[in-house]
Amino acid sequence: MKINLPNLLTLSRIPSMFFIVWLMYCQWPGAATLAFAGFVATGVSDWLDGYLARHQNLVSNFGKFMDAITDKILVIGLMVAFVEKYDSVLFLVMVLLTLCREFLVSGMRMVAAAKGVVVAAERGGKAKTALQLVAVGFLLFVPMLEHDLARFLPVSLADALRVYYGPIHRAGIVLFVVATVLAVNSGINYLRKYRHVLDE
Repeated sequence: MKINLPNLLTLSRIPSMFFIVWLMYCQWPGAATLAFAGFVATGVSDWLDGYLARHQNLVSNFGKFMDAITDKILVIGLMVAFVEKYDSVLFLVMVLLTLCREFLVSGMRMVAAAKGVVVAAERGGKAKTALQLVAVGFLLFVPMLEHDLARFLPVSLADALRVYYGPIHRAGIVLFVVATVLAVNSGINYLRKYRHVLDE
């Protein structure tokens, strides 16, 4: 395995997840903004590593595998942080369902690979990941508005924007719920489509 720039960008999302989670619990001014900016940076790196790999002819099986794995680590790590931060049973259920799905599909992929069968990513799984990332963005955006940007806005404008905090937060949770439903559904579809691999 050769470590190149696209692979380094991919792997950087793992320590980034820990950094973002740490910032989520910091109370000093600017922490929420840095958490949101860090998350946006991980999204940029997700696009950039693929772009560089394709244009520099550095596409590899390792890069493809780790790109998918680091996305899962990032999202699930942040979801676990939300469980504690919001003391939410709903988030706990969503995390457990998502973890079960990821372990199930990943395990099935390994069994299939051992038999020479390639389990390709499907639309449902890709849509699930995209919704999860948008949901995380919404949930990190609200603290940035509330704790940081509001300090620099006129009081009247800050008060006017406050009514949007709740709807944005709820939109993030709704997106997580939809993403979890897609995760479970895509997991079931994977099992149906590749059941013959497990039967053997």
